[in-house]
Amino acid sequence: MKIWKQIAGAGLCLGMLGCACPSRNALYQVSTIDALLAGVYDGDLPLADLRRHGDFGIGTYDRLDGEMVLLDGEFHQVKASGKVVPPDPEGETPFAAVCFFRPEMDFAIPEGTGMEGLEKCVDREAPNPNQFCALRVEGHFKTMRTRSVPPQKRPFPPLKAVAATQPVFDMENVAGTIVGFRCPPYVAGVNVPGYHLHFLSKDGSRGGHVLAFEMVAGTARVDVLDRFMVQLPGTEDFAAVDLARDRQQDLKGVEKGKSRR
Repeated sequence: MKIWKQIAGAGLCLGMLGCACPSRNALYQVSTIDALLAGVYDGDLPLADLRRHGDFGIGTYDRLDGEMVLLDGEFHQVKASGKVVPPDPEGETPFAAVCFFRPEMDFAIPEGTGMEGLEKCVDREAPNPNQFCALRVEGHFKTMRTRSVPPQKRPFPPLKAVAATQPVFDMENVAGTIVGFRCPPYVAGVNVPGYHLHFLSKDGSRGGHVLAFEMVAGTARVDVLDRFMVQLPGTEDFAAVDLARDRQQDLKGVEKGKSRR
């Protein structure tokens, strides 16, 4: 089934934390990916406030303590041990992207599909590369490879150094949900251009940042988002970080690292 809506155009709202921009049909983001790459890990937005802007999304927790999966309004924290736990309800995030997931299309994913194949399927169904898309894939996976990251101590190392020793988890014959976004190329430095996906097993016990997978069967649902809002941290670290440097190569290493056996 393909159901399309009219997209009037994409807007950008940039502001300090506390901005009351409308959130419906928008990707709402905390901080920037380049700030995270540079080691800005202190949480600056409470999870309760983040939840007001979406019921679906991904990110990380204070001091880079694991991977975030927000699914059906519930936060999950994938720890560096591989265990999934409920996060501290009083906790904060240094980086996250969320939306209110209201899919406009759904389609089956062929057997044997991997990461690149899934991306091609979504690109075919939502062909405008300049739009933001939220993606939810329910399915059964022959294999699923994910990673997470441990909490960091000051002085915070850059994310590239953290990812070099990240714990990697290999799952077999697992059912679950992929949660994530496709962002357009013009957000380089602000978010991850292309696909950024996290995983949560159906029983809620395993997950992480997706590195690779092979599907047995599944269905994808896509929500095209026509607004993009970024709230900037008010921390001293964010004020001091050098965001003029191009960190795209660092990002590629972090996003795709250890994705091959």
